[in-house]
Amino acid sequence: MNSQVNALPAKKKQTTANIFEKTKPYWELIAAITSGVFIFVGWILNKNDISTLSIIFYLLAFGIGGFAKAKEGIEETIANKELNVEMLMIFAAIGSAIIGYWTEGAILIFIFAVSGALETYTMNKSQKEISSLMEIQPEVALRIRNGIEEIVHVSDLQIGDDILVKPGERVPSDGKIKKGHSTIDESAITGEPIPVSKKIDSDVFAGTVNITGSITVEITKPANETLFQKIIELVQSAQSEKSPSQQFIERFEGTYVKIVLFIVGLMMFVPHFALGWSWTETFYRAMVLLVVASPCALVASIMPATLSAISNGAKHGILFKGGAHLENLSNLKAIAFDKTGTLTRGKPEVTDVIVREDLSMDQLLQIAASIENQSNHPLAQAIVKYAKGKGTTILSPDHLQDVAGWGVEASFNGAKWKIGKADFVGKEAALSFANGRAKELASQGKTTVFVQDSQGVAAVIALKDVIREETKKALQLLHEQGIYTIMLTGDSEKTAKAIAAEAHLDHYMAECLPEHKVTHLKTLLEKYDTVAMVGDGINDAPALATASVGIAMGEGSDVALETADIVLMKNDLPRIVDAIRLSKKMKRIVTQNIILSISVIMLLIASNFLQVVDLPLGVIGHEGSTILVILNGLRLIE
Repeated sequence: MNSQVNALPAKKKQTTANIFEKTKPYWELIAAITSGVFIFVGWILNKNDISTLSIIFYLLAFGIGGFAKAKEGIEETIANKELNVEMLMIFAAIGSAIIGYWTEGAILIFIFAVSGALETYTMNKSQKEISSLMEIQPEVALRIRNGIEEIVHVSDLQIGDDILVKPGERVPSDGKIKKGHSTIDESAITGEPIPVSKKIDSDVFAGTVNITGSITVEITKPANETLFQKIIELVQSAQSEKSPSQQFIERFEGTYVKIVLFIVGLMMFVPHFALGWSWTETFYRAMVLLVVASPCALVASIMPATLSAISNGAKHGILFKGGAHLENLSNLKAIAFDKTGTLTRGKPEVTDVIVREDLSMDQLLQIAASIENQSNHPLAQAIVKYAKGKGTTILSPDHLQDVAGWGVEASFNGAKWKIGKADFVGKEAALSFANGRAKELASQGKTTVFVQDSQGVAAVIALKDVIREETKKALQLLHEQGIYTIMLTGDSEKTAKAIAAEAHLDHYMAECLPEHKVTHLKTLLEKYDTVAMVGDGINDAPALATASVGIAMGEGSDVALETADIVLMKNDLPRIVDAIRLSKKMKRIVTQNIILSISVIMLLIASNFLQVVDLPLGVIGHEGSTILVILNGLRLIE
């Protein structure tokens, strides 16, 4: 094959729109500061009496500081056919200018512009922090066209393209093997730690790892359906998905704005006739009411805090797909776990080595590791790792032959050895070895590998997908939070019982098919109301969708990642407790914000009717409370 590997194509140029979106909070802040400067100049010129020049500077302050919010308010009003808070601020500022309070109207615009810049900053920072964690899948692929190899971005791959995937590389996109055969680690897809042999016409999936041979893969899915792209889409949707509290506030906002405008309309006439106020005082108090009654702080009580919490989680490896899921965590009463790849490492480790009496442990490990060192199979690598941990020196066999599907034959100094399945060394002899210890090990859910020399079975090596160290810590922390824990696994009763006892789970259910997990979850939901499910495989997807909150491991299948509401990007189970704490902290901050904003609004409205607050104080109280609740929400971003 002719080989011409072109240089990696340059990243696509960012559009002007993308650059503007990234710098938007800074432009808004610059506009607010510029507005403030013009207000100051106008105030200096206006010290003795209002002048045309001071009015020009105030108008500049109105235009520069209020442009972004006014544009947003007008566009949303037209699109939704409903007035909003931004429109109230426009009316209040214009009303202030009409009655000669140019400085107060301009300050209102200035502070509103600052709060808007803070909100935009929060949203952009959240987006940036989450996206930076999305480097899960390869960005490039080695495409083959007309015998020429070319490195291309995965987004340039099309259905029908051929790509070459070498040993040790991750498969960049879903497809079928067109040429070659290999062993593929599909633990990210299925959750099973044992790699799968693949041959021509076998399906391979994005994010899986090619272990042994080079393969040519024909693309069967477009790039926008890869694991990487799906997560990016989920991140983007997380920005628009609002919590129930936020949705309520936004529904409330429209009705509230109409009520305020109606009362302000009455306020322009009723006090003059009912209370004997002058027309000037009546209109002035109506404008103050328009300012202080606007629910800016209430509207800003939830979204900045939610986005800050989402950003905080992203920085610590927790991807929330929306505020609703983050809010649900604070009410969590029970949590169910899958086993393989979730509670356990998903990779086998040596747990037992039983050697024939006439052989030493060191000699046996050296032979076994020297043979298995030639293989990339996880069981083989686990044995090599174990032996090296014991200080074993690896030898080079005189002869080695891989017997596909069974094991390996090798010779050292003329002595022949075999290592593999029970049938490969003689099933009856293997199972009766060491008084049947192999049967006992197998009954504990362990995988057994047998070693044979010229005299018969020399040893049995047991391997097991062991519990993660962080699993025990996570479960202990959950118990301290008073959360009920249960494992739902497809493994046998004996294996499930052993894992549950070792991990200190409250309960377990064994031999669960996907539909059984769903049934058990529904039972838990009836009992505990709010229940989470943690899993990583395709078979966990139905349960993840059924749970109040679905939590997927970051290295899990694309189906699990797409179905889940929360993703633990680094497979770090104790982060679940961090997420719960973050949710509870967000709930506290949102409650504080709502109480503060409503209290300030009520106080200012009452003070206005009693004629003890003027427009400057109304502006400071109203907009000051708005900035305070935004800054309070931003505390969650750290």
